[in-house]
Amino acid sequence: MPSLGRLHLITDTRPGRDPLAVVRAALTVAHADLVVQVRVEDSATDREAYDLTRRVLALCASYRATCLVNDRLHVALAVGAAGGHVGADDLPVAAARRVLGPTGVLGATARAPGAAREAVAAGASYLGVGPCHTTSTKTGLPDPIGPAGVRAVVDAVDVPVIAIGGVTAARVPALRAAGAYGVAVVGAVSTAADPARATAELIEALTC
Repeated sequence: MPSLGRLHLITDTRPGRDPLAVVRAALTVAHADLVVQVRVEDSATDREAYDLTRRVLALCASYRATCLVNDRLHVALAVGAAGGHVGADDLPVAAARRVLGPTGVLGATARAPGAAREAVAAGASYLGVGPCHTTSTKTGLPDPIGPAGVRAVVDAVDVPVIAIGGVTAARVPALRAAGAYGVAVVGAVSTAADPARATAELIEALTC
């Protein structure tokens, strides 16, 4: 598996957002410490997902950063991304592993130790764990698990745990203290007035 960066940036493709500009700004600061996960709206066509991923991958290549694709693993394979991430309503982890093959990076979503162990046994390379805090980026999420919930998952598995949900630079130290390898963000960077500065603050918090 490629070296996994500690800051995961999930693309924000909601109306009015410019995901490529945000990714470009974040890469100029984070370089290979960044993992860009391409996530598109459910209404997006595969062609739209493919075109965005292809452009994100080209940006990542310049900085040796990792590019993953959320849910649409066929798009990840088509563009040559490093792998993908599956959530609770996507392909089962074992099926996703068969699609990506033995060497692709495969992230899976978990929020409890039991589900986390099952995902790792099925082939997950890392886990996205949360929501850690309340977030407005995505609706219909369960209650936040907080740093204590992250710690419970960390203690149950031996793969990197990426904390997600309402993550800010100020909240990173507590999540790192709970054992999180890194964090995943959407709004903390995509809605910032200065995405590069927001990225720098997150990287600094992750490396302190």
